[in-house]
Amino acid sequence: MSTYAKIIVLGSPITKSNFKLHNDNKRAILPSNSGSYHDRYALYEQEIAYIARSQNPNIVLEEGLIAILKVYYKSEKRHPDTINITKSIFDGIEKSGLIVNDAQIRSIIVEEFYDKENPRFELELFGESDYSLSYSIKKNNVKKEKKIYTSLKRNITVPKTKTKIEINSGNRKTCSICNKVVNPNEFITADKGKTLICNTCFKKLY
Repeated sequence: MSTYAKIIVLGSPITKSNFKLHNDNKRAILPSNSGSYHDRYALYEQEIAYIARSQNPNIVLEEGLIAILKVYYKSEKRHPDTINITKSIFDGIEKSGLIVNDAQIRSIIVEEFYDKENPRFELELFGESDYSLSYSIKKNNVKKEKKIYTSLKRNITVPKTKTKIEINSGNRKTCSICNKVVNPNEFITADKGKTLICNTCFKKLY
C-alpha cells in the first residue's frame, strides 16, 4: 500500500475563503453551473479532484499525513492570501478520493513562490507510518532585503460579468444571476452581503 502521493495542478491557484453560500438546510454549497463568476470555485475543486486522481491512480491514503505544499503565483503583487489557499486545494483532494478526509493532514508546510510563465501548485503527501517531518530555522549570514507588506497598496478589481449587483440603492435590490429586481425577504445573500440571489435562481443551484 502506497504511503506517498504527489499532485501538480497547473494554473493560478484561487481561494474560496471569502465566498459562502448556503442552501435551505443551512448547508454550505458551491454553485458550478449558475452561469455566474462564482462557478469558478466549484470548477476549480473539480479540476483538482480529477488531476489528483489521474496522477495517482488506485492510491488511497487512509492514515495521518504530512503535507508539503508549494504554491507558485503568477504575480508577486496580486495573488490570494497563501494562508487561505489550502482550503480550496484540500477540498479538491478530498473529493478525488485520494484521501479520506482533510482532517488526516496532521502536519503541513506551505511555501510561496512566483513563476510568471508557469503558475501552479505542487503538493506532496507523506504517510506518517513511513515518514516524519523535521525542519530548522536559522539566522541568515547575509541580511536579505525586507518585503514590507504594510506599504503595499492592494489593487481590488471587480470581475467583468454579465450580471449586475445593486444592493445599496434605496429599496431596489437586484439578483446577481438573473439581474431582476427582487422584493424584500425574497432573496438570500452570499459573499459577505456583496451578492444577492433571488429565491428562484437559488433553487436552481442545487
